[in-house]
Amino acid sequence: MIKTQVRRSAPELHSHTARGNKDKPLQVAVGVVKNPEGKILISLRHAELHQGGLWEFPGGKIEASETAEQALIRELKEELNISVSAATPLITINHQYPDLSVQLKVFLVEQFSGEVKSLEGQPFKWVTPAELGHYAFPAANQPIITAARLPPYYAILDDADESLLLPNLQKLLNRGIKLIQARLKKLSPAAVARFIDQAYPLCQQQQALLLMNSAVDYPAQVDGIHLTSQHLMALSKRPENSQWLAASCHNLEQLQQAQNIGVDFAVLAPVLATQTHPGAKALGWAQFSDLIAQVNLPVYALGGMSESCLATARQSGGQGIAAIRAFLVD
Repeated sequence: MIKTQVRRSAPELHSHTARGNKDKPLQVAVGVVKNPEGKILISLRHAELHQGGLWEFPGGKIEASETAEQALIRELKEELNISVSAATPLITINHQYPDLSVQLKVFLVEQFSGEVKSLEGQPFKWVTPAELGHYAFPAANQPIITAARLPPYYAILDDADESLLLPNLQKLLNRGIKLIQARLKKLSPAAVARFIDQAYPLCQQQQALLLMNSAVDYPAQVDGIHLTSQHLMALSKRPENSQWLAASCHNLEQLQQAQNIGVDFAVLAPVLATQTHPGAKALGWAQFSDLIAQVNLPVYALGGMSESCLATARQSGGQGIAAIRAFLVD
């Protein structure tokens, strides 16, 4: 199973950043650069710099005349000799140091040209997402590491019809879904055990993570737990020995609680009107964006989602989309 990182929120400074102040955040553009083999580029900070001797994701200070994306494109060209073709928003991190306020605007960069060269003398490496946890990063990078390891889609496997569980799981795996929640609230413990005994090996074969909803009181062999909002609010700390830990959230209080106890990622719902909860008031994309901007946490949008919503979710600051039905549509 994949071990996860316990989140602690605090960002880093880049080698080109000037000191900011407590009132005006220092804005930094950061790139999670991923090559066609799925490996991610990291570099070692010069020892004499703030957070020196630690590994980091490349990037630098956003100048007054630049957008975050423009700053990232410039920095990656100046530092690493690569030309960025497209950059997708991944996560934004806000943090207050004792003497400095920092905002990191992080992008996923999968389309670029040129051979990577260290033009400023920093050692660099290409590592797999799973290997990121083997390197010492500034504390601010922990949410970025988690976001870099998470896929854009989070499928929720519902147990409304037990006979469809395995066929639907196979559909998800065939579509390349790599993160799945087993929301088995209606099944008996024996039925849950039968399903997991078959489902977990299938997920492992496809390198997909399988999480169990916390409403299921069964010690199944899975990759982590997805907390209901009620279970989330009842906790005072992250459960010990937990691997991946997710949570369902519906408001800012719950998102902040998720961050405080060290949840790896959250799902915020309902963003749009949904068949599952037809009476619930939808947040809308503007409120979704506003809420997740207040936490340093990867957050998936849930409620009324289709695969076409992914771009909007990402532009709104989300990790991606979560859905029950969208990934099962032929």
